[in-house]
Amino acid sequence: MPPRPVSTDFVEIAPAAAVAVAQHGWRAKCLQRLVRLDLPVPRTVALPAGTVRALAAGQAVDAAGILARTGALVSVRPSPVNPEWGGPGSVLNVGMNAARHAEIRKTHGAAAADALYLRFVHSYATHVARLDPDAFALDPEPGALGHALTLYQEETDEPFPQDPARQLAEVLRSMARAWEGTSARLLRQAKGAPPDAALGLLVQEMAFGIGPGLSGSGTIQFVDGVTGSPRITGRFRGQAQGRAASVETLYLTRDPRGASLEEAAPQIFAELVAHGAACRARLREEMQIEFVVESGKLRVIDALKVTRSARAGVRIAVSLAQDGVISREDAILRVEPRALSELLHYQVDPRAPRERIGRGIAASPGAATGRIVFTAAAAQAAAARDEPCILVRRETGPEDIRGMHAAHGVLTERGGITSHAAVIARGLGLPCIVGASGIVLDQRERTLRAEDGRLLREGDTITIDGSNGEVLLGAAEMLAPALDDGFRTLLRWADNVRDIGVRANADTPDDARTARLFEAEGIGLCRTEHMFFDEDRLTVMREMIFADTSRDRRIALERLLPMQRADFLALFDIMAGQPVCIRLFDPPLHEFLPHDREGMRELAEALDRPLSEVTRRVEALSEFNPMLGMRGVRLGITMPEIYDMQARAIFEATVEAGRRGAPVVPEIMIPLVSASREVELVKTRIDAVAGAVRTEQKAQFAYRLGVMVETPRAALRAGEIAQHAAFLSFGTNDLTQMAYGLSRDDAGRFMGSYVMQQVYAEDPFHVLDVEGVGELLLIGAGRGREGRPDVTLSVCGEHGGNPESIAFCRAAGFDYVSCSPFRVPVARLAAAHFALLDRPTS
Repeated sequence: MPPRPVSTDFVEIAPAAAVAVAQHGWRAKCLQRLVRLDLPVPRTVALPAGTVRALAAGQAVDAAGILARTGALVSVRPSPVNPEWGGPGSVLNVGMNAARHAEIRKTHGAAAADALYLRFVHSYATHVARLDPDAFALDPEPGALGHALTLYQEETDEPFPQDPARQLAEVLRSMARAWEGTSARLLRQAKGAPPDAALGLLVQEMAFGIGPGLSGSGTIQFVDGVTGSPRITGRFRGQAQGRAASVETLYLTRDPRGASLEEAAPQIFAELVAHGAACRARLREEMQIEFVVESGKLRVIDALKVTRSARAGVRIAVSLAQDGVISREDAILRVEPRALSELLHYQVDPRAPRERIGRGIAASPGAATGRIVFTAAAAQAAAARDEPCILVRRETGPEDIRGMHAAHGVLTERGGITSHAAVIARGLGLPCIVGASGIVLDQRERTLRAEDGRLLREGDTITIDGSNGEVLLGAAEMLAPALDDGFRTLLRWADNVRDIGVRANADTPDDARTARLFEAEGIGLCRTEHMFFDEDRLTVMREMIFADTSRDRRIALERLLPMQRADFLALFDIMAGQPVCIRLFDPPLHEFLPHDREGMRELAEALDRPLSEVTRRVEALSEFNPMLGMRGVRLGITMPEIYDMQARAIFEATVEAGRRGAPVVPEIMIPLVSASREVELVKTRIDAVAGAVRTEQKAQFAYRLGVMVETPRAALRAGEIAQHAAFLSFGTNDLTQMAYGLSRDDAGRFMGSYVMQQVYAEDPFHVLDVEGVGELLLIGAGRGREGRPDVTLSVCGEHGGNPESIAFCRAAGFDYVSCSPFRVPVARLAAAHFALLDRPTS
């Protein structure tokens, strides 16, 4: 049998060596940078991905040639192209044999020598010989080494290998094959690695961390990984591989609780601090340094980017830019836009223990702790007692909005990412989990059965983590929101480079204040129907619904007029002259009516009408498919008194805002349009109301009338519609529903299966479907601009806060996107990312 070819394709890491990330991996390149910084890195040889693949296929490697460059005792570490992809575990003390054991026994003692040899036997038996790891997991005590060597021979029918070159060759081949294994391949692909992801391997001279003087190993970093604030953290363990009795953990800096490395070895501590500063300045990153001390001599084994939370990532990026280490543009690009969501809300402290009792879809970020309540009324009662509560429902509807306002978080058994609960919670900035199908609610008994069978009752305390979808038992430890100077500075830099506007969807004064806090450029969608669910308005609204004539409807609406006027005036005052786009009344009337017999009886008493009449009217207003029925502009045309009242409220508030010194040009949006004639009819009445208010108030004002494009026909006929509209705002929530023929409230039941089976690449309610719905947007935008070149184009659905969707809108030439207030920072940063990435490279 001919000998196998032997690969000599490897390189010793030196300042001028040809080391490339694509071939040798990130760890190899990082070590080369450390060498260039004159850090005391042990001799290291890098094997490129091609050699590693050849090893996995059975080719040999010149192990003796590698050891000639590194020394006889080495460690082997993985070096994938991307550190997030993981890799096989490191193997230490390769080259240990009876001769080396005898030498170390003389210099460092029997216990240290036995511990080193035993550790290698365990690694070799487990990773190379594929023997039972539990059988070799022996404590380093007298006789353990001999037992392990005997057990190895019994299991393999040969003595433990003594040739260092053979040991190294077998370890390298084992690690190469582990990388190519099916399980490892699937695991890294789940982390985003391509199918042909490359792995390099590093063979490094061993630094033991044992010796007669101060010896040991540790890690050190110079920022807090959770907060990002400057702080030296890490550990140092003396005699890490030596005698168990001599292992001593030292604090790094002076600490009243015990001895520290700074006190025991001030020179070594000073060297580490200097190395950290050099890494920050030259590698342009906060690094964690892995080091070894041998009898007072420092060796740097490795360095990697500090693992950090989102809040720490922002603070670190801004700090590096302010210190001139990186540019402001680089700082912007280093922060993932979605990560900003974590900074806006309370978060469960990642360092704290957590007891999970359920899991669902993370629908609105942040965390909240409170007592379980099962009804909106119970949530309001808890708020009145100043008790935090979590509203738990099978699914929410418009009648739950008041309860959601009162709750600290929302948990639903059903629903998807764009269900009613998810959309409203994001708008309110409430942590929310939907589709928690593993929990079982009993609304009658007011109990919740957790995934593990435990029964929780109303009043029990839970924590929901809307950032990862976990339901936790009890009160978890929290981190406060991080809206600090670093957060504001980063977004200010982002605003300087982005080239698409960002507004907020805001229905209430609280929403508007949040929009201003996050520096939205106005309100892109104010849904007026949410204003009618307050108790004092709901009764009047129901009186209007039960009115038999136009005159009676007008009388009821006159009672709502001052309330609406006050609503709009509050928004205008808060936004201080910024644009405010108000959508006229949209939902079907049945949403304002009770659906159970008890609710109908209460309504009959409130209206002083027979129960039978109330029941008949409720049944008459019910529709087979209300989403496609009497709602939006259809109500405005068949019951024009509603839009007349709203237009008057808007214009009277506009006049008053101008008198207060905050003039505004309100934008009035007509919902659910599908024909240009609808716009003409509504525009005529609104113009008439505007003329009447100008005459009555003896004041002049301007306003802009536009259309919410949320039906496919409106997108197709946008050229005609735009001739009567100053702006076209694409409501992608309903447009997606109608394009797919899919209910966003029900899609959560099967959407996960659809995405898993690649029917849809993503949930189209979460990420804009650029191939289908996006095509409608492009057609509508193009035809709209043909019909009216100066028409303003925007997106005001939930997609407005999604980074991928923002990229599409920006490329399509839209003027702005509008999203929930708490998604405004995400949108601002995402828009800046795309603007920077589109800049031509010099």
